[in-house]
Amino acid sequence: MANLVMVYGMRLLPADEIATVGEAPIALKNGNETGVTMHILEGSREQIEAQLRLSIEAFFDFYPER
Repeated sequence: MANLVMVYGMRLLPADEIATVGEAPIALKNGNETGVTMHILEGSREQIEAQLRLSIEAFFDFYPER
């Protein structure tokens, strides 16, 4: 399997202050651009932590092996 990099970002904000969430841009060394889809998890700290664990597990379940 190739050496990989996981790109992610996190920030906690009050739920009622979010208006929109967009895609985060990534510039590649070859001159191309791609993006990272941003996701929202809402709830208590414990609920967010549990949802995040499930999301990470699901991501790797669907990620194709090389």
